Amino acid sequence: MDKSKRPFLKSKRSFRRRLPPIQSGDRIDYRNMSLISRFISEQGKILSRRVNRLTLKQQRLITIAIKQARILSLLPFLNNEKRFERTESPARSFRTRNK
Repeated sequence: MDKSKRPFLKSKRSFRRRLPPIQSGDRIDYRNMSLISRFISEQGKILSRRVNRLTLKQQRLITIAIKQARILSLLPFLNNEKRFERTESPARSFRTRNK
């Protein structure tokens, strides 16, 4: 069949619409820690809009809420728990020098 005469074919891939991370009933507030903690990385950084799949307005409100929670000491500014953990190093073998 010629390419010019071929009818438009729809792709066979199915598309599943993703649910928005913030529902219509959720309030974006600095006291709503269960909601805010979803948008912070393990290091304590605010995740980007592309990662969060938020609208611009929602991202701005989340950012303001996170900053307010940090100022009021509800959230830490940094999360350095991994930094202070010490891993047990294998015992070093000490060699004696023979002269």
